[in-house]
Amino acid sequence: MKTISNTLFTLVALVGSLLLAPTASANDSYSSAIATFKQASETHKFFDSAYGYAIFPTIGKGGLGIGAAYGKGRVYRGGAYTGDSSMTQVSIGFQIGGQAYSEIIFFKDAQAYRDFTSGSFEFGAQASAVAINAGANAQAGTTGNSAGASQAGGSQAAKAAYINGMAVFTAAKGGLMVEAALAGQSFTFEAQ
Repeated sequence: MKTISNTLFTLVALVGSLLLAPTASANDSYSSAIATFKQASETHKFFDSAYGYAIFPTIGKGGLGIGAAYGKGRVYRGGAYTGDSSMTQVSIGFQIGGQAYSEIIFFKDAQAYRDFTSGSFEFGAQASAVAINAGANAQAGTTGNSAGASQAGGSQAAKAAYINGMAVFTAAKGGLMVEAALAGQSFTFEAQ
């Protein structure tokens, strides 16, 4: 019982520190994250063809047996800001550590955009997002919306495509996390 109590205390402390950590100006963090994804060879073409996208400049994730993640984002349609989103994730399974990463979700068409902005949206627990920086592997919990990254001849060869109208990418910002957990990301949306 004491182990469970210590684990829960650690988790609450970690998530609390992520929520209370000082951050740069919100506009700067969104602009910086968008610029990072626009410069990446794996994602820049999506900006030209996507109906819209959701950007999360920093998602903090941590766990010790029980894990949690949280991040705030903005949603864009045709390059115009349409509202705010938040992402939460709870996971149970083998995991230890913490990490921070940026995430972008591209919407292929109006239907995918409507699905995401319906008020609440959830990815399942099986697939992964494409990690745009070499050597990184980020589990984003995106069943039905997966894309994978693979090593080919010592270089990162990311393959991405819209699945169920969405393509998901992450960019590691720091930290280290080892996990084999089942988890799903849940999103809320509030129109501007």
